[in-house]
Amino acid sequence: MSGKANSLGLDRSPADTKVVVAMSGGVDSSVTAALLHEQGYDVVGITLQLYDQGAATAQSRTCCAGQDIYDAHRVADAIGFPHYVLDYESRFRDDVIENFADAYVRGETPIPCVTCNQTVKFRDLVTTARDLGADALATGHYIRRVEGADGAELHRAVDAARDQSYFLFATTAEQLEFLRFPLGDMPKSEVREHAHRLGLDIADKPDSQDICFVPDGKYAAVVERLRPEAGEPGEIVHLDGTVLGNHKGIVNYTIGQRRGLGIGGRKGVADGEDALYVVRLEPGSRRVIVGPRSALATTRVRVSNLNWLDGDVPLDGRDVTVRIRSTMEPVPGRVSGDGSGGANVDLVAPEFGVSPGQAAVFYDDSRVLGGGWIVRDETGSEAA
Repeated sequence: MSGKANSLGLDRSPADTKVVVAMSGGVDSSVTAALLHEQGYDVVGITLQLYDQGAATAQSRTCCAGQDIYDAHRVADAIGFPHYVLDYESRFRDDVIENFADAYVRGETPIPCVTCNQTVKFRDLVTTARDLGADALATGHYIRRVEGADGAELHRAVDAARDQSYFLFATTAEQLEFLRFPLGDMPKSEVREHAHRLGLDIADKPDSQDICFVPDGKYAAVVERLRPEAGEPGEIVHLDGTVLGNHKGIVNYTIGQRRGLGIGGRKGVADGEDALYVVRLEPGSRRVIVGPRSALATTRVRVSNLNWLDGDVPLDGRDVTVRIRSTMEPVPGRVSGDGSGGANVDLVAPEFGVSPGQAAVFYDDSRVLGGGWIVRDETGSEAA
């Protein structure tokens, strides 16, 4: 058989194409599996048990909780394809939870969903899917895989409100050849419509929102349990050296934070005037450094562990748009490789509250060029 014979771009009939679908128990991955089965693919659903199911409740709006595993199995059973649960708890603990706690101890603000995609899901699950003889691994992520002149490309989803490209920047070119994202061209409303049409019991299930292993949202308690030193008290210090108060652990603070600093009003300063923000965390001395909003401004960001999907990032720079947090739209900048696996990003206009541990993700229009992890500069400040 010649030519692209099926909707996944593989040169064979759907019936001869085995697709492993990563099923979290939510609407998106369930619809992905059900649609592929409806199209005639040889579908195998896999759900990962990532953490102690007893810690998750049926009401928690997370993914991969105990109820979610049950929901995924019900969907597979109702539609009629095999479904397996794999115990990845130890891998998840080592690669995601421990990393999450360590990042807070370093004074960073981690993104565990990126780390999970980068390790447990796209590294380990891809390997498992290949071992099962699959031709592709499909997920319910809102992102598009586009065949370009030089191979598969990663592009932002059609539904901008659901786009998950920021969380998938670490996807490698090799993984992208094997991965498929059937929902990337659909708005969420259409996905819900398919769920109802297919008779899925989870059609109206709420989207996951919390970090899966922090179902009550109390991440500081999780970090302090794993790394007690993150909850040790220290001083809150103004940039001018004035000690303004004490805190109960740097784990309770993030760069750019304004409210809940625990220092009250400053004598002689009118309400709303010269408001203070967290501008730096110093884990070695356990100090939280605060200052005016202007102190948060930066036009240069350093990143490490760069993943670049378009050849090699040029040392002399390339104009891009960049997102330095998941909730912002990309802004103009220029990224230059540093020759050692990282890059420098020069922004056209200052950004405020750039935080180590977050990601900088680079785009050329809708295409995801790659990204890296934001780090402090050599002087110890948050971003030069």
